[in-house]
Formats: sequence, C-alpha cells, structure tokens
Amino acid sequence: MTIRIYGIPNCDSVKKTRKWLDANGIAYAFHDYKKEGADRATLERWADACGWETLLNRRGTTFRKLDEDAKAGIDRAKAIDLMLQHTSLIKRPVVETDEGDRVLVGFAEGEWKDALC
Repeated sequence: MTIRIYGIPNCDSVKKTRKWLDANGIAYAFHDYKKEGADRATLERWADACGWETLLNRRGTTFRKLDEDAKAGIDRAKAIDLMLQHTSLIKRPVVETDEGDRVLVGFAEGEWKDALC
C-alpha cells in the first residue's frame, strides 16, 4: 500500500501522525503544502471522497482572519478556491492511499488502525 501524508511539518497533528506511522512501521511519503502547494484536482478528489466540509479547516486562525465576504456562502467550489489560495485552510493531516482509494482527514488512531494496519 502506498501512503502519502499531506500537511505542514510543524503542525502538531501532522507530528502525531508521523510519529504514529513510524511507531507502527508504516512507510509513507510526505507532501508539504507550504513548499509544494496543493492542486485543484487533488482537492476535488478529496472533496469527493470525504466532503469539502470535512476538508475545510474553519477552526484555525487562517479562516478566522478571512474577511466576512470570503466566509459567506461557502459551497464546494468556493471552499476549494479558498483552500488553493490558503493551504492552511486544508485540515491536517490528509492521508491518501493507493492513488486516492482511501482518504483520511485529521488524526484518529482507531480509524487509522482499521484503515492502515
């Protein structure tokens, strides 16, 4: 199984994820949003797999700092546009297996054990 983690290296959730994967002997590749960005096709695939509402991080400072017009009337298309402009709006981590057959968002050990072990 090929596993790719998407996130930001200094994010606490990403650090927990990487530590857990290492402890469980699960190999992975890491994609750093800050250095490598995110593309529309990937965000659309994730939105299809888990829902854009799950993918959009509304709890972080990046979302809170958006002006009210940007926050108003968010739908799938607008959420994807916002995440392309501000990769910090993508909930972290996102883990994708085998070319998108499974997408996990946020670290949840029980769910991850079932999916990856």
